[in-house]
Amino acid sequence: MPAHDPRVDAYIASSADFARPILIHLREVVHAACPDVEETLKWSMPSFMYAGGILCGMAAFKQHATFGFWKSRLIVPGDGASNESAMGQFGRITKLSDLPSKKTLAGYVRQAMKLNTIRVKDPARIRPAKPRPATPAPDDLLAALKKNKAAKSTFDAFSPSCKREYVDWITEAKRDETRQRRVVQAVEWMAEGKQRNWKYAKC
Repeated sequence: MPAHDPRVDAYIASSADFARPILIHLREVVHAACPDVEETLKWSMPSFMYAGGILCGMAAFKQHATFGFWKSRLIVPGDGASNESAMGQFGRITKLSDLPSKKTLAGYVRQAMKLNTIRVKDPARIRPAKPRPATPAPDDLLAALKKNKAAKSTFDAFSPSCKREYVDWITEAKRDETRQRRVVQAVEWMAEGKQRNWKYAKC
């Protein structure tokens, strides 16, 4: 018999009369399909963990219950988008007949297990990396660029990363003499349309 978290027992016991049989049923289905599942509370609601990740979760409210898979878009057909307002993929559950069959739910659980086992991430939960903005050019570089239109035009057309390479190279100089030499060299290279690491660039 799989171990049950007493906090989940308490959650179910304190739920509304209509919700208790729903939560009990869902819990049994999950444990039957995934014998090694671990119970816990996430956001104060019963959640089921497997292979180091969230498998699925359930909750009860005053007039309905919900059940959903963490990677629903990769598991439930149509990803349940129309029911997202109910915090799950099966809408507002008020009775057992609102749920798919036990066989169907067990199949979803096994799909979720497989995704967790091979460490698949839900594309909807992956935040795209934000591009780093260009580092502000120091005053001495800006002053030098103003005196050379070709260099300034090249610098202005650079991507943030290309600008950053020049700015970092100049500002990392430890001695003022070295810094000034780099400013002069940078302007010369940019006047020729060259990136900071033009010797190694293939474009």
